[in-house]
Amino acid sequence: MSVPDRPSLPERTAAARLIVVIRGKRADQYAPVLETLAGAGIRSVELTLSTPGTLEELPALLERFGDRLDIGIGTVTDPADLRTAAERGAHYIVTPITRADLLQAAAEAGISIVPGGLTPSELHAGWAAGAAAVKVFPASVVGPGYVKDLRGPFPGIRVVPSGGVDLEAAGAWLRAGADAVSVGGPLLGDALSGGSLEALAERAAQFVAVTTREAGA
Repeated sequence: MSVPDRPSLPERTAAARLIVVIRGKRADQYAPVLETLAGAGIRSVELTLSTPGTLEELPALLERFGDRLDIGIGTVTDPADLRTAAERGAHYIVTPITRADLLQAAAEAGISIVPGGLTPSELHAGWAAGAAAVKVFPASVVGPGYVKDLRGPFPGIRVVPSGGVDLEAAGAWLRAGADAVSVGGPLLGDALSGGSLEALAERAAQFVAVTTREAGA
C-alpha cells in the first residue's frame, strides 16, 4: 500500500539513526542532560509524556536546543496531547501503540509519527496509515532478524526498534536494516538521578560511534 505523502523522519534523526529516549521524574531535569547529549554528538531525543511537565517545558527546550537537537515527544496515547505537542513545536511524535485516532491526529497536524507495535498486523497498520517509521516494541522480544522477516511481506517498511536496545544490539539492529534505533536506559544510566554527566557523555559518544559506523559515515 503506497502512501505518497508519507512524512519522513526529521532529517537530523534520519541521518543520526539514533533516538535517545529520556524518561525522568520531572521535566525540569531535562536541560543538563540535553546539553550533555548534544555536546556528545546526539542529534535526536524523545521526551516522554510519562515525565510530568514535558509539554509545558517543550517550548523552552526547543528554544534552547532546537538548533542542535531534534526533539520528539513520546509515550503519546491521547490525540489531544499529540495536537498540543505539535502546536508547541515538537519535531516528531512517538507512541507505544498503533491506534487510528493517533495516526489521524498526526496526519491532520502534519507531523511525523512513529507508532509502536510488535506483531506484523500492528506494524503494517501503522505503516499503511502513513507513519514515518514503525517502532518495534519491545524489541528485545524479537531481535534484529525481525527486520528481514517484516520486509518479506512489507517491502520498504521503515523500522525503529525500542526497548532493551543496548550498545551491542544497536549495532546488530542497524546491520540488519533498521532505519534507526531507540535507546533509553543503556545510554542514560543514572544521569537523571544525579549520576555523572561526564559518564553520560562517554556512553553517548560510544553509541554515536556505533550508529555512525553502521550508517557508513
